[in-house]
Amino acid sequence: MKRNIFLCAAILLCGMAMGQESRQEIHDNILKSGCNYYAYPGPQQQELTAAPDGYEPFYISHYGRHGSRHLINDGDYDKAFKALSRADTLGKLTPLGKDVLRRVVIIRDDAAKRHGELTLRGAQQHQGIGTRMVERFPEVFEGKTHVDAKSTVVIRCILSMENALHSLIRKNPELDISHDASEHDMWYMNLSDRELDKKKMPKDIEEVYDQFCKRHQHNDRLMNQLFNSDKYWKNEVNAQELSYHLFKLASNLQSTELRHEMTLYDIFTEDELYDHYLQTNAWWYINYGPCPLNGGIGTFTQRNLLKVIIEEADSCIRLPHPGATLRFGHEVCVMPLVCLLELNHYGKPIADLEKLDDEGWNCYDIFPMGCNIQIIFYKPTNGEGDILIKVLLNENEARLPLQAVAGPYYKWSDFRDYFKRKLATYPFE
Repeated sequence: MKRNIFLCAAILLCGMAMGQESRQEIHDNILKSGCNYYAYPGPQQQELTAAPDGYEPFYISHYGRHGSRHLINDGDYDKAFKALSRADTLGKLTPLGKDVLRRVVIIRDDAAKRHGELTLRGAQQHQGIGTRMVERFPEVFEGKTHVDAKSTVVIRCILSMENALHSLIRKNPELDISHDASEHDMWYMNLSDRELDKKKMPKDIEEVYDQFCKRHQHNDRLMNQLFNSDKYWKNEVNAQELSYHLFKLASNLQSTELRHEMTLYDIFTEDELYDHYLQTNAWWYINYGPCPLNGGIGTFTQRNLLKVIIEEADSCIRLPHPGATLRFGHEVCVMPLVCLLELNHYGKPIADLEKLDDEGWNCYDIFPMGCNIQIIFYKPTNGEGDILIKVLLNENEARLPLQAVAGPYYKWSDFRDYFKRKLATYPFE
């Protein structure tokens, strides 16, 4: 009996260890706890699978998120600053609390009048992505070929586009490049759909999410480290709000040059970081993923983008040398597009939010700063045969929910037909 109990316990522990993928990855790389604030790491796959015999790349269709940036709103910096500075004037901070306030002031000053703007690291990310695009697929960018680039009207996206385009020009000065950023294209570059947004998290789903968050909110230890009076922080401080905003500041430091000088991760335990990550990961899954609680409706925020990708590709692949179509926008487009395309396992519906980690649904793998989707088109060199595609997620080969021709290569006609049928299932138009 004891032996059976031991075996059962061992199996259970093994299953837990295998299932909690993000816990281990955050342990190995604490920066991943930042979720969508994780700075783009570059491709993990250095060698791509060779194209089938007789095929060569000839066109790229791309959508990418802006690179690393400062936090967007005043409150992202002010809420932690105000809570700590008020406590300091009242003599309620511990020595650690005073030191955390000192660091928050430095971070806040560094971002002054730069909220939401691209950082140096963000610019470098897109320079690297553009350079690798040419180096990996030189046939696409040969000679005086055309590159059409569009950005949303947000300055961090425009500057991301310009940094990527400059890297292309450095590799081939003959490129014919057009680039634009206009409200004219926002209907697909970053669709704003208020009616759909209302359906993402109605009250019943919000309650499920709130209960999930409550199970993963443990702030007492941190508050007792920052404040010298538990009576004060319990009565005067919103502990969850302060902890969350310190977590955001800690996570976004990796996108700035201050990362070379300081950290805020040291004020959290690994379990506290993991809990913050789980709450953020679940929010994104509900609002933009294939969450069955709302029918996965959030993925259809990118229905217009996918329609345009298909239509423009059908037009471009008829040209003798179509070059590339590059689009620069936001994570609220990349993440749902990944799920709409069912790349890898990211189209899988998971009803229990506690199982997201066990199922390997980790947002830092989908949409870090600078994340991107590249659809690479291949043609037969003799002019006879199907057009093939390969999809890269963050410059790594990804799987599609289709029958592959070979390895990560699929027929464009299969892709087009499958996703046209899926788009036709959208129930609200």
